Amino acid sequence: MQYGICNLSIVPLRSNPSDTAELTSQALYGEHFKVLEQQKYWSRIRLAFDRHEGWIDNKQYLVIEEDTYKNMDKDVTGLSSDMVEFITDHNGQLMPVPIGSHVSSSSFLSHHFDGRVQSGIQQKGNLVETAFSFLNAPHQRGGKTPFGIDAAGLAQMVYKLNGYPLLRQAAQQATQGEALSFIEESEPGDLAFFDDDEGNIVHVGIIMRDNYVIHSYGKVRIDRIDHTGIFNVDTRRHTHKLRVIKKII
Repeated sequence: MQYGICNLSIVPLRSNPSDTAELTSQALYGEHFKVLEQQKYWSRIRLAFDRHEGWIDNKQYLVIEEDTYKNMDKDVTGLSSDMVEFITDHNGQLMPVPIGSHVSSSSFLSHHFDGRVQSGIQQKGNLVETAFSFLNAPHQRGGKTPFGIDAAGLAQMVYKLNGYPLLRQAAQQATQGEALSFIEESEPGDLAFFDDDEGNIVHVGIIMRDNYVIHSYGKVRIDRIDHTGIFNVDTRRHTHKLRVIKKII
């Protein structure tokens, strides 16, 4: 089995080995992974962080040794904590990296990083504040950066930046944590999940104080939440049907 690391800012992971295939997620700078299958131009990988699988262009990652992969698994990886930071390579050239990039991995990539790093487990109260960093980011299916992010990506990145692992998709995230019976039992930072007409969980938001929720819908925005679901403050109508609230931490 081969192993790899993302050496570029933001690399798409696709549902099939094609540039036109659906974007299912992204690999950020410094994220490492297993290579499950390799073709001439594409590789199917599994990210170490959340075990998400997708296809990546062979030109957009570096192969690493198994020992390096295992050492990175043991390492408490520091994450860039500003919206955009810069990595400097051995030639002195700059490359931008988004918030949440694994910048402590720069030692494996011969790059240098001087920006702010966030590591370890933070207090639960920091979750909503972290979510504000993504406010007004455009919605992008499969995205997980301030330049485009989906609802599950927002929840995952906010938790990741505070030291807590979440799976990649909303339906997967809904299997984690403890279910709450009422909104009144929730705390800021808990997750609210919403389903479609077939009962499939398709959306997630982060609970705030005073019955507000921050989520990605067109953009990362703040709306009201009640027992029915999300009430859009602009259109004055409900847009998402509440299924369950989960306390992850």
